[in-house]
Amino acid sequence: MNREELAQMIDHTLLKPEATAADVAALIAQGVDLGVYSVCVSPSRLPVDPMGLKVAAVCGFPSGAHASQVKAAEAADAIAKGAQEIDMVINLGAAKDGDWELVQSDIAAVRAAAPSPAVLKVIIESAALTDAEIVLACQSAEAAGADFVKTSTGFHPAGGASVHAVALMKQTVGDRLQVKASGGIRTLATALEMVGAGATRLGLSASAAILAELG
Repeated sequence: MNREELAQMIDHTLLKPEATAADVAALIAQGVDLGVYSVCVSPSRLPVDPMGLKVAAVCGFPSGAHASQVKAAEAADAIAKGAQEIDMVINLGAAKDGDWELVQSDIAAVRAAAPSPAVLKVIIESAALTDAEIVLACQSAEAAGADFVKTSTGFHPAGGASVHAVALMKQTVGDRLQVKASGGIRTLATALEMVGAGATRLGLSASAAILAELG
């Protein structure tokens, strides 16, 4: 994989709560220089001038514990302000309760608020789930009409992406959905491991350092 190919798999991400408008503008400018696919920002920072890049915004972030109608409103507002992709967090507590009907309906509410052609990525927080729960979370996302399943917010104390989780997610959704690896990916070797396991998109804040390893 060459530098340009890898760059086009990257959602160049800035989700620190203290990020300023100047920080977001710098992220976009750097993303253009790096040739990334998109930038991923907090919804309160919309609208932005994407300078030709795709724009993703998070939803129900980072806990996922918001009411479904709040997530739906947040997603609709982000789309109205120019986001083309929504990265939502599942109701993690419902997942741990085994209430997969609630998990699915929560995702479906956001899907209805951000219909195609908007891209919906569903963050399952894989490090906080068992393998069986990862499979059920992916199946819930697929049933609710998601386009991607995504490993992590990068904010959960349980950790971020793992090769094992990415491979299991890919095995579960096949080619029907795509897989985004995000959280703790800071080296080229790790990024390529995630791609090898089945990730088609990478959520990175260390994009410049990782791409620099490819020259």
